[in-house]
Amino acid sequence: MEGKDEDVRLGANKFNERQPIGTAAQSQDGKDYTEPPPAPLFEPSELTSWSFYRAGIAEFVATFLFLYITVLTVMGVVKEDSKCKTVGIQGIAWAFGGMIFALVYCTAGISGGHINPAVTFGLFLGRKLSLTRALYYIVMQCLGAICGAGVVKGFQGSSQYERLNGGANFVNNGYTKGDGLGAEIIGTFVLVYTVFSATDCQT
Repeated sequence: MEGKDEDVRLGANKFNERQPIGTAAQSQDGKDYTEPPPAPLFEPSELTSWSFYRAGIAEFVATFLFLYITVLTVMGVVKEDSKCKTVGIQGIAWAFGGMIFALVYCTAGISGGHINPAVTFGLFLGRKLSLTRALYYIVMQCLGAICGAGVVKGFQGSSQYERLNGGANFVNNGYTKGDGLGAEIIGTFVLVYTVFSATDCQT
């Protein structure tokens, strides 16, 4: 009886998630789907929840690993005089796609597996998470990306890192920076749209 009272007392101070982190779809008797209520703009009780901070840590670690692996892969391809000696362009694509697949699978149930500020911002605009959580995710994602690139630079050395331009992308000859910007906008739109399609039960 005393243990039950303790559980009730602890439960009163516990933050309850308004919706499952991994998906917004909830079934009713297996016949239909309903959308959970929109997330509030600011929810102070989130700041006292361990699940809130655990989700930010998951976003940090996932973004760290994503940048670490993909930047090293790009630099490994760039530093060789022949693509045949490396994993090549297809290997780079597999590194990006494979890492996103694995990291989203591992973190979807913890933080939603955003791993990208654009995804977080899009879901915030869709009222699927609060402003508090959105800002926290974006900060942790940026920190993870900075640390991931920093570890790569530490392993490669400053001279090697600078010589390979840190694995950064460049616009190919025959294309303008506007073309590159347009491609990035379209690619980011497709990414965010895909996430919405996977999480919105009405689509």
